[in-house]
Amino acid sequence: MAKSSIKPVINLCWFRRDLRLHDQAALYHALKDEHPVVPVFVFDTAILGDLEDKTDRRVHFIHQTLEAMQQQLTAAGATLDVFFGTPEAAFDHWTSRYDVRKVFTNHDYEPYARERDTAIAKRLKSQNISFHSYKDQVIFEKKEVLKDNGDPYTIFTPYSKRWLATLTPFYYKPYPVEKYTGNWHRQAPLKIPSLKTMGFVAEQTDFPPADIPEKIIRHYEETRDIPAIQGTSRLGIHLRFGTLSIRELVKTALKDNDTFLKELIWREFFQMILWHFPEVTHASFKKEYDRIAWRNNEKDFERWCQGQTGYPIVDAGMRELNTTGFMHNRVRMITASFLTKHLLIDWRWGEAYFAAKLLDYDLASNNGNWQWAAGCGCDAAPYFRVFNPSLQTQKFDKQLQYIRRWVPELDEFSYPAPMVEHDVARKRALEVYGKALSR
Repeated sequence: MAKSSIKPVINLCWFRRDLRLHDQAALYHALKDEHPVVPVFVFDTAILGDLEDKTDRRVHFIHQTLEAMQQQLTAAGATLDVFFGTPEAAFDHWTSRYDVRKVFTNHDYEPYARERDTAIAKRLKSQNISFHSYKDQVIFEKKEVLKDNGDPYTIFTPYSKRWLATLTPFYYKPYPVEKYTGNWHRQAPLKIPSLKTMGFVAEQTDFPPADIPEKIIRHYEETRDIPAIQGTSRLGIHLRFGTLSIRELVKTALKDNDTFLKELIWREFFQMILWHFPEVTHASFKKEYDRIAWRNNEKDFERWCQGQTGYPIVDAGMRELNTTGFMHNRVRMITASFLTKHLLIDWRWGEAYFAAKLLDYDLASNNGNWQWAAGCGCDAAPYFRVFNPSLQTQKFDKQLQYIRRWVPELDEFSYPAPMVEHDVARKRALEVYGKALSR
């Protein structure tokens, strides 16, 4: 008997920044719908092509996560359908393979993602396929937390107060995906493209677990500034790729620690800023700061990148980043301040370097924090606040435990002298900033 050429009638659930099979908004709505669901993912060449480092750990993390999801799906008789190429080519492939009726996905707020989703929705509409998108990676999005006059907040404290006043248990209620897992489209497992096929190489990396470390969260305000200990949650990569539910994490933070919850609100504040002011991706939020006459010395920048500035706390942070893809939160502020204030190098250079190296890189948070450090962002540190690396060391790594871990040659002649003297650099920064802002 000839094999039927009739394509299976299905819905697609398009995974992006939501790589989990529980408490996931789009997946919940897809599985509740009348048609069986095929979960899909695109290794987007428009993004991968910009990654110069072919050992990029983030690609490895995504691949490893998809493999774990595939095991769960295979056990349920389903499979991920993973495509390597452009989103347009991916949907051409899927619509040729399946009779697609609807596509379900979750909102992505970055400029490229917004353009991509608009184009894909339009393309699908021309084929009578509906496109459904949901809020999933944040508690409040877009215009959900605004001033009374309808304007977006640009100062964190009033935003956080309104955020908390708006919050009810409804907003962190989990999506019970498990109730509807009988609605997967059943088919044999499909092969996920290998890293090698995509031009990448896996490096041995111990990624932090997606488990919520409740003990650390309970004592967060006591430990979060000490880089020598594991006093932070290290959940950034899981929030970035959605291997952890923000609703689950907020529920824990509400119970265990207001300081940790505040950090999650900062994350949403920066997401909101990016949505309302997408120009921050290339320009200072405070326009007058684009008048600063940056020195932009390439040799100085290279020494900062390699952790050879002669300031141990700065060098330790940069070496930790280069080696592991992680940098402690406090040290991120110190290294960013050093680049922008001590070396007078454009914050965009540092932002781009962090974007290339950080496992937990998130455009909104990275941009927001760099602009904060440089003084040019919303609710930023004033330009005359210049971190003194030596005082920061005294305060947060007095025993030099963190520094010696990453700068073992600290006491040797091979370790460089400071590339700039703090008081001289501070005075220069105040003059240059002051001149630009007085025009």
